[in-house]
Amino acid sequence: MFQMIRTDRIDGPVMRQKRIQFEHRGSAVDLEYLTFSSLEKTGIVEHLFTTRTGGVSEGSYSTLNLSFTRGDTPAHVLQNYERIGMVLGCDVADMVASHQTHTVNIRCVTSADRGKGVVLPRNYQDVDGLITNEKGIALATFYADCVPLYFVDREHNAIGLAHSGWRGTAEQMGARMVRAMGEQFGTEPEKLIAAIGPSICQECYEVSGEVAAAFEEMLHSVNAEEILKEINESGRYAYTDGGERHVVIPGKKEDKYQLDLWLANLIILRYAGIPLAQIEVTDICTCHNPKYLFSHRASGGKRGNLAAFLMLKNEG
Repeated sequence: MFQMIRTDRIDGPVMRQKRIQFEHRGSAVDLEYLTFSSLEKTGIVEHLFTTRTGGVSEGSYSTLNLSFTRGDTPAHVLQNYERIGMVLGCDVADMVASHQTHTVNIRCVTSADRGKGVVLPRNYQDVDGLITNEKGIALATFYADCVPLYFVDREHNAIGLAHSGWRGTAEQMGARMVRAMGEQFGTEPEKLIAAIGPSICQECYEVSGEVAAAFEEMLHSVNAEEILKEINESGRYAYTDGGERHVVIPGKKEDKYQLDLWLANLIILRYAGIPLAQIEVTDICTCHNPKYLFSHRASGGKRGNLAAFLMLKNEG
């Protein structure tokens, strides 16, 4: 297994690092990916977050790039999707990809969308969130420092997957996903299992005063002070140094700030009604692990894309 840098959390290693070996198109494959135990325990989904290992892409895209739009050879990208399909137990024609432009737009995916964004053209755009209650459809969203959000509703057999960068987080993408699942499937927030996936951490994420101000405004609107108190008392997001965490802190340079997207999204999901005990928060920073995970900041933009996948199992 690749030796990653993880954040020093009291709850220890949060995401599971898994390795699978198989043959694909006559070649031996050695692929690593990441999972959440809480999502696995639901028993109704397959999910993963990709790493850079186990693909066929080369150079700055090496090796498991899942973007068709960054200049990689399309045939290589397709083979990478095929390999992920073998891990998930689905075909590339069962995958549906987002069209991310840092919006908070959400699409309800049906069987008519199978293959779109992977082997078929999309007939939609500006979609950063996907939801479905149909089995065997693998939702896919893409990352290189932004935050993946996973949602599983066991009661109504429904799922959601969202891309939430700073813009999406400031506009409460997580809460919008909860509302969308409620409107479409009758999802109750208190029954949801959610997970906040790998992204850039606060130590690595320097932002402007304008971005910091947008987050201060958002935090005020969601009564963040009370939620932070609950988080601190629960120990769900506690570090071994024992210090209190804040979404925005002064930066290392004048007029710059450090932004904690993990904590911001945790606050938003709690505000949306999901119990803290049902939200898992990653301990893996993309920027700290550029040899293992694509990071836009660490690479200066010369990179491929990671992907989050979430699918309702066909059986059960």
